[in-house]
Order: sequence, then structure tokens, then C-alpha cells
Amino acid sequence: MPPADPLLAATPLLDHGHPAITALIDARGWRALSAHDRIGTAYDFVRDEIAFGYNRADDIPASRVLADGYGQCNTKGTLLMALLRALGIPCRLHGFTIHKALQRGVVPEAVYPIAPDRILHSWVEIADGGRWVNLEGFILDGEFLKALQDRFGGEREALCGYGAGTDCLSRPPVAWTGDDTYIQRTGIEDDLGLFDTPDAFYAAHGQAFGFLRGLLYRHAIRHWMNARVRRIRAGRIPAIPGHAHAQRPA
Repeated sequence: MPPADPLLAATPLLDHGHPAITALIDARGWRALSAHDRIGTAYDFVRDEIAFGYNRADDIPASRVLADGYGQCNTKGTLLMALLRALGIPCRLHGFTIHKALQRGVVPEAVYPIAPDRILHSWVEIADGGRWVNLEGFILDGEFLKALQDRFGGEREALCGYGAGTDCLSRPPVAWTGDDTYIQRTGIEDDLGLFDTPDAFYAAHGQAFGFLRGLLYRHAIRHWMNARVRRIRAGRIPAIPGHAHAQRPA
């Protein structure tokens, strides 16, 4: 029997009954925790144990993200939603687009001009204590964020680039405390609305790559981007030509 609450339901993408997801939850003992701590442990796992990186597509199941061991806003969000629902925490997706400037420094300069101006983005909203809480701060793992803080923190607080979009780089609201968390919020362009599931979101909205750019992304560009992410995490941060640091166009 499906759960009465649609915000707890499994779907093809939110496959929280998958053996790998069930085994993870059971091995960590998360079901025995309070609701607040169930949210926090799932959130911390997705933030720091699933590294920031680029999967083959946005619309892949949570179990695939877990197997990959890395993800970005959309794919890490799918995994977080699956874990939360498995732990009895109702959740939904809020869809957006972000300006591609937020990805500059990660996207190689050679292909940046052909990247779509608006990139599909989402965060997770959870029902907690009778209110909705926005979770977006799980996207960048702690090591990656610290590398950006070490490089740019002394220059300014606002950064829109290298996968970050924040006005408070030194202390962005990324830790789970029961309140909203954000790390890419300042790059947002369009609000695409609320969706019960990522399945519904991707059925309504797809990344506008086109066939050729999509093929190049899946088989070449994302691997190039992931190599740059690893270099950034290690403190070798590529410069953006003509900019001391990334800034969103006015």
C-alpha cells in the first residue's frame, strides 16, 4: 500500500526502497533518531559524503546518485529527498533556473560560451514543525567550500562562480540547525514553482542543451568539469580571464 501522504511516496527517481538506500539507513541507525536529527544526519551525509560533481543527467534515480558518490544541486537533491522520505520526513522540490555565471570557473572557458544562459536548479523543502524549511546548502561538500573560502574569503563576501552563489562566503548558512540553508541562492534567475517529486519537475522542465550539446556534456564536458572540481577541492583554483573572481552579470 502506498503511503497516505504523497510527500512520502516512492517514485522511479525517489527509489528509497532500493537495497543500497535501505542498507545505508539501517547501518547508520538513522531510524532511531529524533525527527530533527534524522533530517540532520541525512542532510550532512548528502552534503559531505556525496561530493560535489556532475552526473550524466539530472533525472537519475537516488540509488544511482548514491552509487556515483557525487552530484550537483538536482541530483544530490533527489538523493536527499529519497533519504528523507525513507525516514518519514515529508518533502517536496522547488524548481528554479540559475544564471550560468554561477558555474564559471567550473565550466571550462573553452565551452562556457556555448553553455545555456539559464541552468536548471532546485532545492528541497521539508515539512518540519508545522512550517516549510528550504534546504539548498548541501550542494557543495565541506572541502570544496573551504577551498573557495581560503582563496576568496579575504577579498569579499559575495561570490557568484565556481558553483557558489552567496553574499556571505565566510559563513554561508549551510549547516543544519532547523532553519533554511543556502549556497547557490544568489545565482537564481527564474522560479519554476513547487513539485511533489523530481519526476514531475523533469517531466515539465528539461535542461535546454540540445542534442549535440547534450551528447558532448554527457561524454566529455562533465568529465572535464569534474576534473576541475577535484582541482578546486585541492586548492588549485583556475582563474577566470579578465576577472579577479567570478561575478554575476548585471
